[in-house]
Amino acid sequence: MKRIFMAVVLVCFALAISAQIKVNYQGAKPNVTDLAWALVTYTSEDSDGENEAINVMRGALSRYRKGVAQPAGETLIVDQANGYIRYERKDGDHLQVNEMCYWNEADKKHKLFAHNVACYSNGKSDPGQYDGITFYRYTNATKRLDLYYGDLFYNLYASDVDAWNTFSLPRTGKDIVVTTWYQDGRKKQKTAKWNGTCFDM
Repeated sequence: MKRIFMAVVLVCFALAISAQIKVNYQGAKPNVTDLAWALVTYTSEDSDGENEAINVMRGALSRYRKGVAQPAGETLIVDQANGYIRYERKDGDHLQVNEMCYWNEADKKHKLFAHNVACYSNGKSDPGQYDGITFYRYTNATKRLDLYYGDLFYNLYASDVDAWNTFSLPRTGKDIVVTTWYQDGRKKQKTAKWNGTCFDM
């Protein structure tokens, strides 16, 4: 049931931000901060409400751009060299992780950009409303991000009955770690390997 709920949430979120997102940048190509800032500052006319995960990332990146420290209990890692951003917010035993990164596609015309949200309580997955991974495709020619509806990642969500997946984006390397959590407390991990065009499980 939780898996079905998460799928519905992701579809609703996807529909809310389905328009093209203009990416502004300086230099020859955008970096991860350019892509992230474009996403978190984009507002869809079709959106019924604000996405808390996007809001907190917007606040963290805004402070980063102004050179202002993050509040107590919040950390932000911006690794431009590896194309990776990680925001964490701790509140007691609760932890929210908000990650972004991108992959260069083999055609050299696109980048696949990911935004991943995962919530934990006492070290165990405790999915919130916006948990899950959303993909976008950046097109060099148009300088725009589009919500990605293709099949590069469908297998990432496959899990057993009464189980759900969380994801860890790569800070180094190219592969996603997929953790399957079970209602009985068990968990198992597998690696989704990026081959330049899709993720192999």
